Amino acid sequence: MDDKKVLIVDDQNGIRMLLMEVFSGEGYRTFQASNGKLALEIVKNESPDLVLLDMKIPGMDGLEILKRVKEINRDIKVIMMTAYGELDMIKEATELGALMHFTKPFDIDEMRMVVNMQLRGSETRSR
Repeated sequence: MDDKKVLIVDDQNGIRMLLMEVFSGEGYRTFQASNGKLALEIVKNESPDLVLLDMKIPGMDGLEILKRVKEINRDIKVIMMTAYGELDMIKEATELGALMHFTKPFDIDEMRMVVNMQLRGSETRSR
């Protein structure tokens, strides 16, 4: 089975570590980036199936990263994470192609379920 790839983009190390652990445990190849420049390099080199993207990242914000990810590959699924209830940014992220968003602190089991549904939902499991 071809390994699905998940890229976690967040400037908070603890959140990246937690999500890497969760999604590695689910059998995905995981990548992490603490900033937009690194995230876009990984998108170009690894072509992840799904990106978990924090809205607030120093330097290049989540909306800018989202735009560039979609320019590189429109088919990459993006789920936004935000610590703020910025409805205008969330609305813009959705217009730019984000599937949905999670507000921090998020329920890790709910996020695991949503990611699994996005990455495995359309295929029959062959394990």
